Amino acid sequence: MASPSSGTQTHFRACNLCEAMCGVRIEVENGRITSIRGDEEDPFSRGHICPKAVALKELHEDPERLRQPMRRTAQGWVPVSWEEALDETARRLHELQSTQGRDSVAVYLGNPTVHNVGAMLFVPQLLRTLRTRNSYSATSVDQLPHLLASHLMFGHQLLVPIPDLDRTGYLLALGANPLASNGSMMTAPDVRARLRGIQQRGGRVVVVDPRRTETARIADEHLFIRPGTDALFLFAVLHELLQRPRLERLAAFTEGLETVRELAREFTPERAAGPTGVPAETIRRIAREFAEAPSAVCYGRVGTSTQAFGGLCQWLIHVINVVSGNLDREGGAMFTRPAFDLVGGPKALSSSRGGFGRWKSRVRGLPEFAGELPVAALAEEILTEGQGQIRALVTFAGNPVLSTPNGGQLDKALASLDFMVSIDPYLNETTRHAHLILPPPSPLERAHYDVAFHALAIRDTARYAPALFEPPPSVMHDWRILLELKHRLGVLRHGSSVKGTLSYQALKRLGPEGLLDVGLRAGPYGIRTRGFRKGLSLSALKRAPHGVDLGPLKPSLPQRLFTPDKRIQLAPTVFVEDVKRLREAFPEDAAPLGSGELLLIGRRHLRDNNSWMHNVPMLMTGKPRCTLMMHPEDAKALGLGEGDEAVVASRVGQVSVPVNVTDEVMRGVVSLPHGYGHRRHGVKLSVAEKHAGVSLNDLTDDQHLDALCGNAAFSGVPVRVTRAVPHS
Repeated sequence: MASPSSGTQTHFRACNLCEAMCGVRIEVENGRITSIRGDEEDPFSRGHICPKAVALKELHEDPERLRQPMRRTAQGWVPVSWEEALDETARRLHELQSTQGRDSVAVYLGNPTVHNVGAMLFVPQLLRTLRTRNSYSATSVDQLPHLLASHLMFGHQLLVPIPDLDRTGYLLALGANPLASNGSMMTAPDVRARLRGIQQRGGRVVVVDPRRTETARIADEHLFIRPGTDALFLFAVLHELLQRPRLERLAAFTEGLETVRELAREFTPERAAGPTGVPAETIRRIAREFAEAPSAVCYGRVGTSTQAFGGLCQWLIHVINVVSGNLDREGGAMFTRPAFDLVGGPKALSSSRGGFGRWKSRVRGLPEFAGELPVAALAEEILTEGQGQIRALVTFAGNPVLSTPNGGQLDKALASLDFMVSIDPYLNETTRHAHLILPPPSPLERAHYDVAFHALAIRDTARYAPALFEPPPSVMHDWRILLELKHRLGVLRHGSSVKGTLSYQALKRLGPEGLLDVGLRAGPYGIRTRGFRKGLSLSALKRAPHGVDLGPLKPSLPQRLFTPDKRIQLAPTVFVEDVKRLREAFPEDAAPLGSGELLLIGRRHLRDNNSWMHNVPMLMTGKPRCTLMMHPEDAKALGLGEGDEAVVASRVGQVSVPVNVTDEVMRGVVSLPHGYGHRRHGVKLSVAEKHAGVSLNDLTDDQHLDALCGNAAFSGVPVRVTRAVPHS
């Protein structure tokens, strides 16, 4: 571990700023980072990194990152001791739950939670103590449809099929831009080279997206599709594949083929062509190419999840992979077998299999999934009076004012809370409403192991890295913050007990590393297997600083299934019944898009991931990225040109933004990036404020959801665009 007196040191770890898990080599001299570059000996990333990895230095050294607990007062923010901050937090939460009910306290978990081994292992401890039904996370503005489909079809929410990129002969990607995301729900460092590898093997890459993305530009073919119609396209492809289904070995343990066949009967390519904008003959050709490829995989990501039929999309993607015989086979969609197994590991360290609709939100009746409610309901649950109203909020590593639908409404709601505490390193658009902010260390001040992303990787590997720097005394590890709050709440609720004290002391002594070691030893490569001396363990990983390669993904069905009968459920009832909604939304005689109305979609840049990255100077270089992409014909019809200021208005709000005229988006579609909008009062992110932009989520609608599961429908929000009136 580096310190000011340690001289020159080389440290190896995986970058944790996105899902790709790229190995990095960090040179430190006299306690200061002098170099960050790719680790060429990493068996997974093989020396590849993107600009975010190099920004780890500026992120670690950011002078605006909080380094001690802060309390909001009438005179401004003032530092407080950890003891005082933790005691006050526990007391306020306990008082509200005692007088207003346990659901009066809500929790919101941001995306960085899954990049943090301590958070992954200790957040569940705090949630079990709070026992609130008002639990929310970034899941319901992102991958909820993926998890729901896996839960209903394979028996476990994290049994997610992963494209076997390195061996496939045909990739059909919908609503996905892995060249910007570095892979998403598909951990794949250097994805550009991997996609080119498909082409070099004689295979094809086909991208279906309303925008000609960075990935679409290098694909063999790009098809424009109207936002929100992907389920029709997928059904039409399925209709063609079902003419000659090839389940092969999957047939022996698959239920529901005839039900699916009957559902797909009406969704012909001709039926889908009008709403999607993809010609029927093109859909037939794509289906034929997919069926005839030696191996193929269908993959859909954010664009297919965050729309009104996201659940149906992810279900249909799995069905396509099954009926073509490409599930659980080399070059198709396969299941990981990670060293720390959240699916099949020890019960105490495994993720919940999931559950659906066991309770519903108080105001709108949105369904629970895996213990969480859709975050689109959070603002209304705060603002609507009555029994069960949320009066306090705990946020962990999240900025939902910028990342969830109708952020303006949530911004107002947070200001009305009786108490709010944020475990976060920044004073941002969300945490500015907190009464207390409890800052964790920087990513380089904590040990790292990718519990979540090894479970989503296109190859089984494992890699651990100790902390590079010792955090300052004024900073507490996030897992310790969580544990201390859990312990204090337990004492306030039940009084001090021997059992509670022993549990607290044991968890404090073990920490994330101790729990990680238990999970590794009990995992599929642990003490029961040969190699790695006495099996894979934390000590074995410490002896392998570049990580260990556990091999390509391997067929694992039906043994890996968690359904009661060990069979794939091809036609879960909730999806079958939701097809009626799709049919009614797109009748054959549907009217064309309204005059003057456009459909809004989001986008992502390689240098963006979460809103706090906008405070890293090197990631904000280059041309301004917060612009409204608009097709030349749409811009011409509205009298707009390149760089003109336009007003974009939706049901919930409006923003003013410069126009980027480009044929990169299809006609009738406009695009804004996510994570911007750094103009709110009281935020301390000076670099981000210089590149403030506007928030996409001041336009997205909390009422515009996937009615099946409550996931936010960011893709295809109706908006009107007009020329901004110049200030006199």
